[in-house]
Amino acid sequence: MRVAEKDEIWTRDGLPIEELPDPLAAAAGLPPNQDARQPQPKGRRWPIVLYSVAGLLLVTVLWLVITAPLSRALEPLADPALLLLSDDGHPIALRGAIKEAPVDVTKLNPVTPAAFVAIEDRRFYSHWGIDPRGIGRALLADLRGGGVRQGGSTITQQLAKTSFLSGDRTIKRKAQEVIIAFWLEAWLTKQEILSRYLSSVYFGDGVYGLRAAAHHYFRRDPEKLSLAQSAMLAGMVQAPSRLAPTQHLGAAQKRSRLVLRAMVDTGAVSVSRANSVSLARPVSQEAKLPAGTYFADWVAPSAAQAFESDFGQVKVETTLDRDLQRLAVRAIGRASIGDAQAALVAMRPDGRVVAMVGGKNYAESPFNRVTQARRQPGSAFKLFVYLAALRAGWTPDSMVEDLPITIDGWTPVNSDRVYRGKITLREAFARSSNAATVRLSQEVGRANVMRAARDLGITTPLPDKPSLALGTAGVSLLELTSAYAAVASGRYPIAARGLPDQQPPEGLAAFFRSAGSFDRQRDWAPMLDLLYAAANDGTGKRAVLSIPTFGKTGTTQENRDALFIGFAGNLVVGVWVGRDDNKSLGKISGGTVPAEIWRTFMSSALAVDHERGPPLPAEFRRAQRDQPVKSPLPPEWSNATKELRQVAKQLEKLFSDR
Repeated sequence: MRVAEKDEIWTRDGLPIEELPDPLAAAAGLPPNQDARQPQPKGRRWPIVLYSVAGLLLVTVLWLVITAPLSRALEPLADPALLLLSDDGHPIALRGAIKEAPVDVTKLNPVTPAAFVAIEDRRFYSHWGIDPRGIGRALLADLRGGGVRQGGSTITQQLAKTSFLSGDRTIKRKAQEVIIAFWLEAWLTKQEILSRYLSSVYFGDGVYGLRAAAHHYFRRDPEKLSLAQSAMLAGMVQAPSRLAPTQHLGAAQKRSRLVLRAMVDTGAVSVSRANSVSLARPVSQEAKLPAGTYFADWVAPSAAQAFESDFGQVKVETTLDRDLQRLAVRAIGRASIGDAQAALVAMRPDGRVVAMVGGKNYAESPFNRVTQARRQPGSAFKLFVYLAALRAGWTPDSMVEDLPITIDGWTPVNSDRVYRGKITLREAFARSSNAATVRLSQEVGRANVMRAARDLGITTPLPDKPSLALGTAGVSLLELTSAYAAVASGRYPIAARGLPDQQPPEGLAAFFRSAGSFDRQRDWAPMLDLLYAAANDGTGKRAVLSIPTFGKTGTTQENRDALFIGFAGNLVVGVWVGRDDNKSLGKISGGTVPAEIWRTFMSSALAVDHERGPPLPAEFRRAQRDQPVKSPLPPEWSNATKELRQVAKQLEKLFSDR
């Protein structure tokens, strides 16, 4: 086309190009004067929105069909109830919730499912997963209350929530609940939905599912529930914690009347039958086992890993000795420590924990000072210094200087401010000389001291400082007592355990635990010599028993921590006394109250304990004291008191004849 001479390059027929009509507008169906680049009317966006929603719903349904666990409601709980048993099979603690085998509504008394339908979802058999009337009622209540107050959920929606979703009361979760409810209705029959719901719903007291609830509250199978019992269980679902008949019988019975009236409205029972029924009462409950104790809290994680999920209670036998546990609790309870705390752990030389008290009162403070606290062990750590010296060729009769020593500007001070010049290792250990111990640590090398601690199972960080020899590194009482158990058994390391067949540690703990045994002549017998001297002739005199006693005291700076750890017979016991705020204990040291607690427990424990300890070297096999074993168990503690008294008398006679 020829351009007019008068037209310039950006004009056509005298008009600027920008003002010419768009030649593509007609092809796009737009008016000639409307630019295709201008926003389209909002009405044209609705198809896109509808297609997006439909696509999202399709993807959600496909996800449910492919991945959703349809039978989750019929499966055991991921964390089943653990019934912890003592070593003789007696229950000591119950942890977790109980869920038993699923129920089949077709095999129940017809009034049982009818009670739940009447009070929870009376149009259950006619709707398709949601109840518009119930939703409208809930929305009205929410608008009046200014927030989410009522759910308006059907039984199908409740099943969707408990099996697939969290309990958050949000619009998003509610939308998901509706979609899953439609899906459940499409894939399951009404009887199957109701069966799954009754098999998984919560009934209070840590009980899930109708079977567990029937057994817990009425001690009968769910197939044999009466009308009154069915009404009570159906009424509890709304608020299990407030309506559990074991705790709130009046409220539960009042709710039962409401369920019975609802059953009359739905035609499930007649008016005369509903009015004549006697309201249910739960059967008398057995003494409730504690859910938490110091020992139960410690052993539960290992027990949960050792057993797979199952219906009902998973019974787990532990290493705890009930009689020794009672003696431990009594020993701690009777200690004169004012407002300070105390802890005790007793184990076999192979690591089986038979008693554990993590504080004066679990209800007031469940913090376990045996396993969770990391406190300085003080002179109880000297075990590793002297073991390193024995490995290096020193003997209990070797001489070491008990004189002031200064290292990098630091000077350790003996607790009694007395320095005795050259003394034997035996005397230095028995008197717990700080100066001699630090000098010995320097002689054998701190690396060897740390190696000895690692070999005996100490896994906590150990600072490479001169003060390490005096126990300035925080360790747990359990780990420290396990190290003394290694000496008692003659092999290392000893891993404390609460299950009879518990597997050895893995990972970092296993890295630090290289198995070995003591050289009987070079290490083991000399170490027993040192521990015997400390308990019988040194700072631990108050702990000595009528049988060979081995142990070591520990007291930290300003008397913040006081310990006695030792063994006799077939028991290795650690005792700690201190304050949670780390303040001074005043005049309490490892050789006073902890040693007294240790002896109080051991004198009674050995009278009732029938296990023999590892064989000792010949020089320690004879009895060292003439006093008889005292403090057998009180008669009210056992049904077999006659046998225990006979055993105690035999032990007394045995020790007195030696």
